[in-house]
Amino acid sequence: MNPSHQLAPIVELAITELFQTHPGNLEFQATRRDFEGDVTLVLFPLVKAVKSSPAEIGKKLGDYLVAHSGLVDSYNVVSGFLNIVISAKYYIEFFNRILADQIFGIAQPGPDAPGVLVEYSSPNTNKPLHLGHVRNNLLGYSVARILEAAGNKVYKTQIINDRGIHICKSMIAWQKFGNGETPESVGLKGDKLVGHYYVAFDKAYREEVKGLMEGGMAEDEAKKKAPMMQQAQQMLIQWEEGNPQIIALWKKMNGWVYEGFGQTYRNLGVDFDKNYYESDTYLLGKDVVQMGLEKGIFERDPDGSVWIDLTAEGLDRKIVLRSDGTSVYMTQDIGTAIQRVADFPGISGMVYTVGNEQDYHFKVLFLILKKLGFDWAANLYHLSYGMVDLPSGKMKSREGTVVDADDLIDEMVETAGRIASELGKLEGYPEEDKQRLYKIIGLGALKYYILKVDPKKRILFNPEESVDFAGNTGPFIQYTYARIQSILRKAGEVPATAAQPAALHEKEKELLKWLTAYPEVIRQAAAAHSPALIANFTYEGVKEYNSFYQSVPILGEEDAAIKQFRIQLSAKVGEVIASAFSLLGIGVPERM
Repeated sequence: MNPSHQLAPIVELAITELFQTHPGNLEFQATRRDFEGDVTLVLFPLVKAVKSSPAEIGKKLGDYLVAHSGLVDSYNVVSGFLNIVISAKYYIEFFNRILADQIFGIAQPGPDAPGVLVEYSSPNTNKPLHLGHVRNNLLGYSVARILEAAGNKVYKTQIINDRGIHICKSMIAWQKFGNGETPESVGLKGDKLVGHYYVAFDKAYREEVKGLMEGGMAEDEAKKKAPMMQQAQQMLIQWEEGNPQIIALWKKMNGWVYEGFGQTYRNLGVDFDKNYYESDTYLLGKDVVQMGLEKGIFERDPDGSVWIDLTAEGLDRKIVLRSDGTSVYMTQDIGTAIQRVADFPGISGMVYTVGNEQDYHFKVLFLILKKLGFDWAANLYHLSYGMVDLPSGKMKSREGTVVDADDLIDEMVETAGRIASELGKLEGYPEEDKQRLYKIIGLGALKYYILKVDPKKRILFNPEESVDFAGNTGPFIQYTYARIQSILRKAGEVPATAAQPAALHEKEKELLKWLTAYPEVIRQAAAAHSPALIANFTYEGVKEYNSFYQSVPILGEEDAAIKQFRIQLSAKVGEVIASAFSLLGIGVPERM
């Protein structure tokens, strides 16, 4: 337990007894490194109620805590801050309590734990997954792991956009230019093959538009009249009518894509509990529109279209049903949300991992669901994230210059191998072990570089920089974990009995302070839906461990009790590094 949690009731009692006033909300902070102390109490909020100076309040509180708490060794007051030095006894007792806890910090969901559905990935079946999908998947999967570690029942899902004009474009192009080729016949992943035809459609379409414009047609008219586009639109009509041949082609090409997606997901280390398909959900929500009309939430325009007026909430009027009775994306999303609650009756909230270009859409969606009277609508969250750029610039999928997820993964593994070889990190390793480690390091570098950044921020992703073995990177943390495992192998079997050092070295205390914070960091990361909190917490701990490693002997320590304690402390730090990295979906190597 973080010592501030145990201090809080004692401080409240002290304020009541010393100053005969209600303590109010206490604000604790970690003590700044340039001052002595472990926990700092902010005194300014008390000044008005107590009618005394911060220095006097701090001295009286500090004296009380030293005399009565059994938790505080000493204190100092700086300006309006009471810096409290926690006793070594507290930290040693804390460590002995968690020593045998293999899942320290992780909350186990009970039978009544809240259920949360986390949606991520949500690709289109007309092209492979790209760099943007990589950030989406890594964020969504990690947030799901973190929410589960905070005690929630979590269900991971995606909605696959498997219908629409963009899907028909790939199908038309394959019919025209494919000559019956399959992923097997050309030795290409199915999603890449279908993506190739999406690009081929756009190329042929542009040529048609150009020809029509050269013939004197206006650009807008040419785009509508181009034969490729008209054929794609006709195919969509046939699909919606259930044409058997079109449905068969659609199923075949989508099947190729799903096989390809599955391979990418496995390589990326993410999975799902349930898939939803737009071809199944695009009609959902139409019945809800009628319910909303009856409740007066929606309104019908003279042309027959149905809208909701959100201007009173600072938003716009939003269409939910076209005049011809067809639904729009908003209608579908309303229906899908309701369907998910029916599919998973225990869920009390949902997290949508979608880029920040959809911020407005989700404001509207969540507000509509609240107005429709669904209790769970209060617990909907848009995990909005910024774009990922490479030094070479933005991605453009239709022009075939998209940064392919598979290619990126391969590049990361190759980069990890090259840099590790240059540094001589894996000399003497069998080639099979090297390749396995290159993948752990390369994927760890990719995931950590992306997840250490606040989701809302845009990222400039530099593959070379991410595989640095020093600094705030995945490989640096993995290397420290491997160093700990090397120490443990040399130490032999780690004793299970608690060590009882007579005192604590400053570096030991800093590591123990870091360990006490882990459960709270998980709760904070879950509340903020931010893997960055876990990532940067892990980095701070690794820096502390390396400072500890360089400052004190471990295996060379002559005092048996201290040596045992330092070995056990190293083992527990390694466990927490591995635990925290598992919440980020990152593996840790036993040797490196």
